[in-house]
Amino acid sequence: MNRKKIKLGELCKTPKGQIKESPNTVIDYIDISSVDSNSKTITGYQTMPFSEAPSRARKSVEKRSVIVSTVRPNLNAVAVFEKETTNKPVVSTGFCVLDSKENVDYRFIFYFCRSKTFIDDMVSQATGASYPAVTDKIIRSALIPEYSYKEQCEISSVLDRVAQIIESRKKELSALDDLIKARFVEMFGTIHDNKYGYEIKTIQDVCETIKDGTHQTPEYTEDTVNGYKFLSSKDVTSGKIDWSNIKYIPEYLHKELYKRIAPRKGDLLLAKNGTTGVAAIVDVDDVFDIYVSLALLRPIDIDSAYLWGAVNSAETKEQFNANLKGIGVPNLHLGEIKKTRIIVPPKSKQVEYADFIRQVDKSKVAVQKSLEETQLLFESLMQKYFG
Repeated sequence: MNRKKIKLGELCKTPKGQIKESPNTVIDYIDISSVDSNSKTITGYQTMPFSEAPSRARKSVEKRSVIVSTVRPNLNAVAVFEKETTNKPVVSTGFCVLDSKENVDYRFIFYFCRSKTFIDDMVSQATGASYPAVTDKIIRSALIPEYSYKEQCEISSVLDRVAQIIESRKKELSALDDLIKARFVEMFGTIHDNKYGYEIKTIQDVCETIKDGTHQTPEYTEDTVNGYKFLSSKDVTSGKIDWSNIKYIPEYLHKELYKRIAPRKGDLLLAKNGTTGVAAIVDVDDVFDIYVSLALLRPIDIDSAYLWGAVNSAETKEQFNANLKGIGVPNLHLGEIKKTRIIVPPKSKQVEYADFIRQVDKSKVAVQKSLEETQLLFESLMQKYFG
């Protein structure tokens, strides 16, 4: 059934315009960085006198206001303001503030602004090559299917339930990751206390190879059949290699890169640029190449799964963080990786821990499958309601 479409602005109150406050008014300020574009939530705010607020702190919000970032619409930084703040809540002029009219469900507006239909529409109308943006007028002019208030509430309730299941699955995965880390400390202690008296070695001591990938930005190809897989740090940030959104390079470049570094099963890939200090095991026999943002660690006389646990431990992360270089984009140099210290227990203990990881991974696979299925359901429902 093709529903009549109306402008989003028809469901919303007239914009209030920019605020003027006395210099001494204390505000709770939400800027673009305060919205997590993945979870679609407000992660925090800054409290300050209005006189000290940035010039962009000029839009007021109220409980249940939907805020939509006007910059980089492809990132879809959208959230609902639902917190009770102590002071006057104010958002950046980089947000379009949508306050629903009477007999309009604010959750319905929120979900529409998360839909692929809305995102694609905004991206197609964005202007500015390096910093694409849309206007409040463009956002309010987006066409949304017309539903009655009762239907809006029913749609929102369905999407709420599915979204809650997705968040529950994500929390389960996070809890299993925490379990692995807690088990590591339980079995091996820390370098500082070394209560079991195990050997302390550097990562260089237990690896025969520690190299990073090519330092040159490669030529990519859309040919996934004849091209070769190319990984960067973004592909290991979950602690496992994510093969779902990788890039490909042409054969001539692969041959050149593969001469220098040829990853193989059992190696670890460690993110050393951007999101740093996260390692993933190469758990498949496959041919691929890596970018400079990844370091390859090839274990020698140490269990790969144990080394993965040691490298991803909180204590190793602290060492990495203390040695980050560069301004803006964090960078972990190979020299710092090599001298990072880890606990090295007897091989039997390493294997015991590796077995534990494999058991937990079985549970994670089941939860991950459920998560992916629920995400597909959510996307199909969004398409059904808003497509």
